[in-house]
Amino acid sequence: MNKKSPAKIVKITLLAASLALALGFTGGQASAQTLRWASAGDPLTLDPYAQNETLTNTINGQVYEFLVTRDKQLKLVPQLATEWKQTGPQKWLLKLRPGVKFHDGRPFTADDVVFSVQRARQPSSQIAMYANAVGEPRRVDDLTVEFSLPQVNPIFLQHLSTIYIMSRGWAEANKATKTQDFANKEESYAAFHTNGTGPFILVSRSPDSKTVFKRNPNYWGQIEGNLQEVIYTPIKSEATRTAALISGEIDFVLDPAPRDLARLAQTSGLKIISGPENRIIFIGLDQARDELQSGSPKGKNPFKDVRVRRALYQAIDIETIKTRLMDGQAAPTGALVPSPLGSFNDPLLEARLPFDLAAAKKLLSEAGYASGFEFTLDCPNNRYVNDERICMTLASQWAKLGLKVKVNAQPKALFFNKIEKLDTSAYLFGWGGAITDPESIFTSHFRNRGEKGIGEYNRGNFKDDELDALVAASSREPDETKRQQLIKQALKRMAEQVHYIPLHRQYIPWAARSNVTVVHRPDNWLEWRWITVGPASK
Repeated sequence: MNKKSPAKIVKITLLAASLALALGFTGGQASAQTLRWASAGDPLTLDPYAQNETLTNTINGQVYEFLVTRDKQLKLVPQLATEWKQTGPQKWLLKLRPGVKFHDGRPFTADDVVFSVQRARQPSSQIAMYANAVGEPRRVDDLTVEFSLPQVNPIFLQHLSTIYIMSRGWAEANKATKTQDFANKEESYAAFHTNGTGPFILVSRSPDSKTVFKRNPNYWGQIEGNLQEVIYTPIKSEATRTAALISGEIDFVLDPAPRDLARLAQTSGLKIISGPENRIIFIGLDQARDELQSGSPKGKNPFKDVRVRRALYQAIDIETIKTRLMDGQAAPTGALVPSPLGSFNDPLLEARLPFDLAAAKKLLSEAGYASGFEFTLDCPNNRYVNDERICMTLASQWAKLGLKVKVNAQPKALFFNKIEKLDTSAYLFGWGGAITDPESIFTSHFRNRGEKGIGEYNRGNFKDDELDALVAASSREPDETKRQQLIKQALKRMAEQVHYIPLHRQYIPWAARSNVTVVHRPDNWLEWRWITVGPASK
């Protein structure tokens, strides 16, 4: 099974040679303390609040730090805060770590915490909903901060673990006090330069080409691994990423192609590290406009009709997507939460609408679209596992309903910019991370769009007052039993109205050379301070 034909060997060799020339590799082994790694996309920005995207967050997270962070098992642990206590239903007091300095030598103080939360709340911030949820920070003294919340927040500490801490003095000196407006293609100093307290320091940044970091010699904490340098290179082509790993030009691939996993696992000197990710992949639909932005018939928007949304759902052969497209590396679900913990592993909430083409055609006919209609499906081509192929497969399956679907696949930087402006009729999206509580997706996706980041990712712009009220209530309910009931009601309402069409939770396999030791977390976060690169095998 792992034997390669001469043609395939030549192809892989040529791909590796081309990559080596493009990236300036000259052969031979790199330092054992250098990690050269790749994935399909590039960080969207180095401004830590401008985009809330996993790869971007991961790379920024090696430079910037949180008050509270996650350990190897995703448990909350101290980082820039050493201890905390709740002093009232809506009050928290945090003690900050002494002796910490930013990369430019400025001391870390409570002023930086207050500044960071306020900056993260700005309209251009993609984490405004989290920053608003932690309330108003107040400097008590240099190493103490008090948070006053607008309402009870059952997951205050989890929200706190999403806000990077920036240097107020550095931001003011470099006119970077405003979060970059990524959607409107704003350029800013913080988008290309960094100054955090983390274990790695930015050396150089060439967007869509190469980004280099070095170990912070003055880091306050422990670095378990041996990395002195990290070189990140985006490689869009799956075949080229695979070839580069096999040839030894890179040491680690964050997103190997599912179809290459068996071959990579059987290739000498390589290994696969795999596990499920806390990430739900789904379809969003424009439910606000009276006419589809892209498609026909003119003067109508079929997606405003729940029967049409349900028809699209029931026309999806999810098992074929799982087995043939994803090679089993997916967990189909009907619950729109990143982790099954968010639905309390309730089989009724996790159940999907059945694949039933006849029922789907009947629903379309009842809605007045027996002859089908046309629309464009927007899709990234370098963000989620098999994202473009999933869209192409859905278009093919929906064609059996008489629907004409044009797939518009773009690099994630263009895709996110387009979707953020609500410039879409239908789109593929994913959501997940370290937080398994449903609040991680509720306020951002289930709420009606409003101020302070509420409903920010409701890019279909649906309005459902009943759902909105349920989610708002669950966000501030301190009683665990009552909150669980509100969450279940919200999930049932979402399933009934099909505001989104859930697909699956994706699995995340990583591929590495055998001398690379990493920690695989369910939030797809590659923590560099835990990585060791050993001597290359001969």
